[in-house]
Amino acid sequence: MADELRELVKHCLCGDQCAMRKLVERFQGQVFGLCYRMLGNRQDAEDAAQETFIRVLKNLSRWDTRRDFEPWLLAIAGNRCRTALGARRRRLNEQLLVTPSSDSPREEQTAAHLAEEVERGLHHLRPEYREAFVLFHENEMNYEQIAETMNRPLGTIKTWIHRARRELIQYLIRREVIAEPCHAVRTF
Repeated sequence: MADELRELVKHCLCGDQCAMRKLVERFQGQVFGLCYRMLGNRQDAEDAAQETFIRVLKNLSRWDTRRDFEPWLLAIAGNRCRTALGARRRRLNEQLLVTPSSDSPREEQTAAHLAEEVERGLHHLRPEYREAFVLFHENEMNYEQIAETMNRPLGTIKTWIHRARRELIQYLIRREVIAEPCHAVRTF
């Protein structure tokens, strides 16, 4: 698999358009999935995924072939998403200066809405927590791969994923999607 990928990259570096298309097709689902989970908007995710592949193909010669390709690729995708989130925050702050916001009515949540609420909850997390969480739970990467992808120490990644889980659970409790856990009292 790794040798096949290296050969594909070699063809891409030689300008083989078919190889470039194969590389994109091979990883587009993963990249789009990460972008969608981080950005929460299909159009923004498509834009970020497209920008990711443009950057990857443009900088393919910089990939260290002794390392795994996937963490390098997903690091670029994560960077594109963080850039998009920053731009979104700037736009939102500009809009808030012009238009006052109003609270939307809170809907009653049921178990059928759990997936939607988890998605919402992810967007309340700090971007780095969300990225680590998504890489772990959605992309099924291990802590070491995530640390390499995000260029952070292993302990930091473990902390971020733990905090993301804790904050997501608290968010779901506040939204009354899940009940607060009862601490069982042992009697003898």
